[in-house]
Amino acid sequence: MELLEKKIEALENSGSEKMSSAGGEQDEADRGSDSEGVAALRSDEMMNHLLSSLESGKDIGHYGRLVFAMVAHHFLSEEELLDWLTRDRDVSREQAMALLRQVESRDYNPPRRERIVEWQSQQEFPILPRPDDPDCGNVYRNLKFPQSVYEHIEEYREEKAEAEEQLAADEGLVRD
Repeated sequence: MELLEKKIEALENSGSEKMSSAGGEQDEADRGSDSEGVAALRSDEMMNHLLSSLESGKDIGHYGRLVFAMVAHHFLSEEELLDWLTRDRDVSREQAMALLRQVESRDYNPPRRERIVEWQSQQEFPILPRPDDPDCGNVYRNLKFPQSVYEHIEEYREEKAEAEEQLAADEGLVRD
């Protein structure tokens, strides 16, 4: 009996070693093992919709890809994000890399729902699965971003308030 158990264990181990060297099969396993970020993204209805659409090879449109990259780059490794973007049948790896570099270099914050609605109106693919629901597309409601994202938003709001105050002061000087 002990010999049989050892043989079964050896077969199981060699099977997993074969999967490791099999390339494509291991890629699928790696995707599953690197899924904490994907699981977090799936907790948001819109991001789950985008992930599911990409899984099925759909073209989610330029703005769908932009929204996906702006949100997902906080949750996924670069390789995993590129893998997801290239599942869109209209995106090459080079295009996905260029989009990711754009998002990173401009330090985009995840977009507000209003911006997503605006972008959705400019393409055929529905970024929001339920556009009539005011919570759908509010990524700040369901996802926990790094603290730096919230700090960046606060800095922007402070700068905007200062600019509005300065504009109001300048207008007051012109009117007098």
